[in-house]
Amino acid sequence: MVKNFTVSLDNVLHGRVHTMITSAFSHVDMEHIVSNMIGLYFFGMNIGNTLGPEYLLKLYLAGAIGGSVFYLVHHAFLAMSSKGQGMWQKDPSRTPALGASGAVNAIMLLNIFLNPKATIYLDFIIPVPAMLLGVFLIGKDMLRIVEGNSNISGSAHLGGVAVAAIAWARIRRGLF
Repeated sequence: MVKNFTVSLDNVLHGRVHTMITSAFSHVDMEHIVSNMIGLYFFGMNIGNTLGPEYLLKLYLAGAIGGSVFYLVHHAFLAMSSKGQGMWQKDPSRTPALGASGAVNAIMLLNIFLNPKATIYLDFIIPVPAMLLGVFLIGKDMLRIVEGNSNISGSAHLGGVAVAAIAWARIRRGLF
């Protein structure tokens, strides 16, 4: 699992580039996969109905790669900045990541970019303007990076956001 279904600098440097995609199909536990699949279902249905199932699949895979790239760049930076800081510190180049969060974030945020005035029901109860939720999600992930939260990768989430922004810009230019 660690060698083939988690992304890390160590895996990529050892030629296991496929982990940049396969990591988006593995999860830590049931709560992890359920939360990602709920987001994929609700936001993916809208993207799939609007832009087609093939576009949705391409967006998912691009989000997985974008999330992995941002994660790898962030951990490369951490590895370079932590050289010589103590033998008990965990090596960021060997820290693995997994989950569909980057891919699902690409789908969620593209949906929000396309429909900023829509109402989204947080926890199926609380109505929130989509634009406000988008700002909150991006801000929360930036805070995760600054605080160094190791359980949830803000950098992978932001990789998905970057993919969504590129997709949105291409759609607006008529390059869909």
